[in-house]
Amino acid sequence: MSMFSIFSVSGSAISAQSQRLNVVASNLANVDAVAGPDGQGYKSRQVVFQTAPMGSAAASGVRVSSIQESNQPFKRVHNPNHPSADAEGYVNFSNVNPVEEMVNMISASRSYQNNVEVMNTAKTLLLKTLQMGQ
Repeated sequence: MSMFSIFSVSGSAISAQSQRLNVVASNLANVDAVAGPDGQGYKSRQVVFQTAPMGSAAASGVRVSSIQESNQPFKRVHNPNHPSADAEGYVNFSNVNPVEEMVNMISASRSYQNNVEVMNTAKTLLLKTLQMGQ
């Protein structure tokens, strides 16, 4: 694997983690979302990663293969005074777990930072190599 393929691999990981952070932000923004009159509420989404070839046989990156909705049931809260309450007095809130989403956010952020650091280190090594030839 050449030094230049490191940039492709890290770049693909940065792009994938960026998409993951966007999905986490969307989930966190809808933690307290209430189901509409049709009964359809916001379902949490998770990013699914897949290995992606990066040109040479030795280099493999990562890409987002899909974004899947959770099958967990909605959070039901008894509040008969709420305008969105059903006939039994329950309100369906989104199935987003804020603690799980915060862990996902920290993990994605750290992965993003690590890949930026890999790119900076590779750049420094390439520059040092060029300086050796002077």
